[in-house]
Amino acid sequence: MTKITHLTSAHPRFDTRIFIKMCSSLASIQNYEVSLIVADSKGDEVKNGVNIFDVGKSRGRLSRILKTTQKVYQKAVFLNSDIYHLHDPELIPIGLKLKKMGKKVIFDAHEDVALQILSKSYMNVILRNILSKSFLIFEKFAFKKFDFLITATPHIRDKFLKINTNCMDINNYPKLEEFNFDINISKKEDAVCYIGSIAAVRGIKEIVHAMEFTHGIKLLLAGDFRERDVESEVKGYDGWSKVEELGFLDRAGVADVMGRSKAGLVTLHPIINYQDALPVKMFEYMAASLPVIASNIELWKSIIDDAKCGICIDPLNPKAIAEAIEYIISNPIKANSMGENGKKAVIEKYNWSLEEAKLFGVYEEILQ
Repeated sequence: MTKITHLTSAHPRFDTRIFIKMCSSLASIQNYEVSLIVADSKGDEVKNGVNIFDVGKSRGRLSRILKTTQKVYQKAVFLNSDIYHLHDPELIPIGLKLKKMGKKVIFDAHEDVALQILSKSYMNVILRNILSKSFLIFEKFAFKKFDFLITATPHIRDKFLKINTNCMDINNYPKLEEFNFDINISKKEDAVCYIGSIAAVRGIKEIVHAMEFTHGIKLLLAGDFRERDVESEVKGYDGWSKVEELGFLDRAGVADVMGRSKAGLVTLHPIINYQDALPVKMFEYMAASLPVIASNIELWKSIIDDAKCGICIDPLNPKAIAEAIEYIISNPIKANSMGENGKKAVIEKYNWSLEEAKLFGVYEEILQ
């Protein structure tokens, strides 16, 4: 029996990429014993065949980095696994320690951290550049030592291939079985949805403002606000009267919202670290046969235009967002066609089954 442990100090225990996709997929293989170490104070449990171990929630970011990571390391050593799969940059030092113990270590880069640092507008520009360059040096040193690097996008893969040739992208594409429904758009509510973390940089101000220019249309808003000041501001907009606030939803709740909606919004701001990102919600909307209203970021536009599954607009222009919403609601035949095209594209190339096979291949290669 091969013992595999995934480690996270920052993500929720039922994170879509870590637990629902990777851990659950690996646990389906008969000769793998899969564990997941988390830090949320919700206790230990077994779910989907995965042994979940909780080291307790930290009291802040600094405590998480200094204390929680040490607890994660101690639990990892106690489990004495064959392969350790790390999901947070703050766990990289743990990976180096585990390598010294002779363990196999995978690092999973969900984001390009060095690039992400450059987009932190609350930081001084000079400090941003220093931190970004410092992290680049550190990751180059550490990633050479790991057995495999997994990335969430091809862009990050191409960057890390220069550091370690044992590198592959495993994308956050949807599980088809989660969106196995087909409701004709004409039978749905006159509603569009936004699902995911809610923040200014993710376009919430422009989306709610856009609702002021729509007529008889509702916005189904699912997710938690990241910034209290932004939450207070948008709830004062006239467009908020057309919002149905749903809060954080589980996977069944997400599917239900998509089943009610006639389009899905992914209008994130065109900041540097979104330029090469592949937002999972965009592909989930497609999987649910929803037309997509997306930012006109070049990569996203190429995907949507190629699949003919939505409309790309300037995410900083509320009137452009409103016009796209009105167009889809007013043209059900065209909207149905967009939805069908998106679903077809997901079935052919943007689904988890294809990525799961790549994940299995990585583990087989490491074990050989």
